[in-house]
Amino acid sequence: MFRKILVANRGEIACRVLRACREMGIRTVAVYSKADRDSLHRLMADEAVCVGEGPNGDSYLNLGNVLMAVQISGAEAVHPGYGYFSERAHFAQALQSIGAKFIGPPPSAIEAMGDKAAAKRAAKAAGCPVVPGSEDPIPDEAAALRVAHKIGYPVLLKAVAGGGGRGIRRVEDPSELPGLFRMAATEAKASFGSGELLVEKCVVAPRHVEVQILADEHGNVVHLGERECSVQNLRHQKILEEAPYAAMTDRLRRRMGEAAVAVAKAVGYQNAGTVEFLVDQSGHFYFLEMNTRLQ
Repeated sequence: MFRKILVANRGEIACRVLRACREMGIRTVAVYSKADRDSLHRLMADEAVCVGEGPNGDSYLNLGNVLMAVQISGAEAVHPGYGYFSERAHFAQALQSIGAKFIGPPPSAIEAMGDKAAAKRAAKAAGCPVVPGSEDPIPDEAAALRVAHKIGYPVLLKAVAGGGGRGIRRVEDPSELPGLFRMAATEAKASFGSGELLVEKCVVAPRHVEVQILADEHGNVVHLGERECSVQNLRHQKILEEAPYAAMTDRLRRRMGEAAVAVAKAVGYQNAGTVEFLVDQSGHFYFLEMNTRLQ
């Protein structure tokens, strides 16, 4: 067990991790911005290190300052919480380089699941059903039109490096595709630094079901049941989650759990993660993405 853990986050999730560490008898280090010097997470920790001014880019997302806090405090491991550095492979790699443990999945798994094209290929290779459509980024509008014609409308244009509902457009008709392709690519480029898109069949009126998994360092993976998350806003952000999913059959739960475990094993996953699926009106399910962090 670690003797000292640095929590690289703030607010509610930092407080929860700090509380868990206290219950386990582990000393804690908080990082905080100058604007957060009186915040609860800073006061809860055994030690605290200021990592910069108020803006996130100058503090909680300042890689050099956070790494310096790890070294100054002598923390053996870092818990990223969610958001901030939790899905940044380069952060996990940087911690390794200074001899600290990243409490999360290995960098290779973060990279594999952070790229929607790579994640789709990995899921398919693991035997998990995927939504029909492209498995590699689409180079231009003409190629997107060809894929859409092959799989049939409506289709979704999805950012390869996307998240948070950005870089997604639904296309109902070929005449709409060129303009929506440019809009999605521009938004993806501005949000994620990459304008690459996938074209996929739009699953009409699906249920959004997530499976929680937990994996150790010895290749053992278990699933811990599902959450139904179909109530979302127009930006595809979840508003309400139900667990367990009341309409889930035992057979579907078993099959989706097995698929989630297979995906996690395929990328050498460790720690907690969430595999997301779409379930259509006929009860068929498709891999959507994996969140390589706490959910």
